Amino acid sequence: MQFLQPFMLWSLLLVPLMVAGYLWLLKRKRKQTVSFSAVSWILQNMETPSPWRRHVPPALLALALALLLFASARPMARVTLPADYMTLIMAMDVSRSMLAEDVDPSRIKAAQKAAKDFLQELPPNVRVGVVSFAGNAQVVQHVTNQREELVSAIDRFQLQRGTATGSGLLLALATLRPEAKIDLEALLYSANPYGYGDASSYGASGGAKSLDAKPAAKERPPEPPGSYKGGAIVLLSDGRRTTGPDPLMAAKKAADLGVRVYTVGFGTPNGFIPGYEGYSFFTQVDEEALKAVAKITEADYFKAGSAEDLKKVYQHLSTQFTLEKRDTEITAILAGVALILVLLAIALSGFWFRLGPQNSKNAFQ
Repeated sequence: MQFLQPFMLWSLLLVPLMVAGYLWLLKRKRKQTVSFSAVSWILQNMETPSPWRRHVPPALLALALALLLFASARPMARVTLPADYMTLIMAMDVSRSMLAEDVDPSRIKAAQKAAKDFLQELPPNVRVGVVSFAGNAQVVQHVTNQREELVSAIDRFQLQRGTATGSGLLLALATLRPEAKIDLEALLYSANPYGYGDASSYGASGGAKSLDAKPAAKERPPEPPGSYKGGAIVLLSDGRRTTGPDPLMAAKKAADLGVRVYTVGFGTPNGFIPGYEGYSFFTQVDEEALKAVAKITEADYFKAGSAEDLKKVYQHLSTQFTLEKRDTEITAILAGVALILVLLAIALSGFWFRLGPQNSKNAFQ
């Protein structure tokens, strides 16, 4: 717990002083004696409350004062609250390995159905964009809150060769945070995408850097991983990267922008597709890479081996994106609790120690 005015915590020293003063008054009261010739008559005509009851209202008032003094330090607590708004980018693998039928009726059909069901469960304040990736990546639906357009975009998926997981992640990141002005041309079409040698001396065509090449953009200071509260990325893949940028490099870029990337590995180890036009296709999930992407961005990895598993994953994610944890000041809550305690102390005092008209008549007639 954090405090906006921590020096006010010193005021809590007033509480033990108040308790000490109360105990002193009780001791002083016991020492006082009152002479009366008919004490037994008074005791017979008065309703004496239980000994412990007289201490309850002062204890409630002391607790209320302690809460108010604690609230004066303006404490901050991390609480889970509904998200005001959220933008979600779904990056989905549309490589030919999604034709595998180890998931009924096929990986692509099961993934499409689960994604569409997921969209219907999201609240209206969550906007969604859809990115597909295979040998390259493309935005199939820009960010919108129109669920019909998103469903139509998912139905339009066309399977292609290759799996450029890093390209899909980078394009999803640029779609989520356009204000970051990510240079996709440099990242996706670099002549040295795998990091061999000195990439600074090469241009987009693979030769020496052109003299009229545009200057490098000013580097953006990195943000704490997972700090971006305006949205997130869900990346689903059933294979391993065969082309394009390294997904771990893309994950580091996402982490520097504070974006969480939730990854979903879809399929079973038994997935197999015969060669197509002389090509072979990876059908096993690269779980290590997907776990690493999620870890770098402080998100979670999910394994889905069936259509039902994938549906459960999306159901879990829907709760992740409609609730968020925030550091919230709880001064008003503590003040409200203190007010309730004061009112309770007054009510108990009036109920236990009231001297009604009938009692007054019996006592003094």
